[in-house]
Amino acid sequence: MGLPMTVDAASTRITGGRTQAADSPWFPSSPYASSMAGVGSAVSSTSFSQQDVLDAFDISDPRICSIFLNSAIQRRYLALPPLGEDGTRLPEAQGDLLDKHKALAVDMGVRALRACLDDAGAAVSDIRYLCCVTSTGFLTPGISALIIRELGIDRHCARTDVVGMGCNAGLNALNAVSNWSMANPGELAVMVCTEACSAAYALDSTMRTAVVNSLFGDGAAALAVVAGPGSGALGEPGRPRILKFASCLIPDAMEAMRYDWDREQSRFSFYLDPQVPYVVGAHAELVIDRLLAKTGLLRSDIRHWLVHSGGKKVVDAVMVNLGLTRYDVRHTTGVLRDYGNLSSGSFLFSYERLQQENVTAPGDYGVLMTMGPGSTIETALIQW
Repeated sequence: MGLPMTVDAASTRITGGRTQAADSPWFPSSPYASSMAGVGSAVSSTSFSQQDVLDAFDISDPRICSIFLNSAIQRRYLALPPLGEDGTRLPEAQGDLLDKHKALAVDMGVRALRACLDDAGAAVSDIRYLCCVTSTGFLTPGISALIIRELGIDRHCARTDVVGMGCNAGLNALNAVSNWSMANPGELAVMVCTEACSAAYALDSTMRTAVVNSLFGDGAAALAVVAGPGSGALGEPGRPRILKFASCLIPDAMEAMRYDWDREQSRFSFYLDPQVPYVVGAHAELVIDRLLAKTGLLRSDIRHWLVHSGGKKVVDAVMVNLGLTRYDVRHTTGVLRDYGNLSSGSFLFSYERLQQENVTAPGDYGVLMTMGPGSTIETALIQW
């Protein structure tokens, strides 16, 4: 169904059914805007300080201890391997880790989704589209089918599983969810990012695994999205519209972040190249400039920055290259401190804290930024 197109010489921009003065704030051409209607989060049941984790695995190598204790992380939620009779942690085969992923990812995902629905003032019966994101295990059928069964969601609910894209995947999924919402105005879509990082651990004495094991934690976050005319969602003020996305793939750094098979340990193992922070930082301006292109907005117009809690060096690199302050990334560093890197759902934990802080004002612009394997930077522009 087409919308009338209006053009008024050089003084207006072409929009769907509306005109817009060239010097007025930019907005998307669709008559509908998808909005972030509610958010919720959940973690696994036990948390550990960095020293607790070192003690749990009897790690004393000063190089590895330094990585853990200088990570800007205080605590993480983890499901550590069970204790043996001698008090040491038992090894977990890849099959055990896949079982752990299934149990944790579904449990956390269900609880995050329920919290999200409560925040949105919606019910399970309102869900029409469910998109689930995970990179810490592989399941067929996917997390979406398991959550639909667990919660009794309508069997006709449309669904998508985004698997294996890594820490950036939350924004890749949000792009799809936002588009579905605009194609189905008034219908509720929910995205669930659920990462059982405890199920992605490889335990050995190498520096490769030490970096990974010092960083990631278990967590799930859910976001409700609905499209309607104008701003806001479900009739509630303070819910930002999703305006635009921009991506940047860095082919030269394709191998810098990867989750592949470790033949020596017969399990999957994650690898992070030490150059990752600098690669991400060097490309941050490029993708932000692309995000803001043709909007009439400057970087200084962005009031709220929600950056993936990828690690201390990654956050510092993004700050330096974008000219951000510690205040700008306070929720990013706060989530890193309290939870570690939660992979695809990290930025939603930061968004939840921002919403709880109650400092946003109508008209404020925000930027969401995630980064992960590819190497990839994903961004989104939102407005309250």
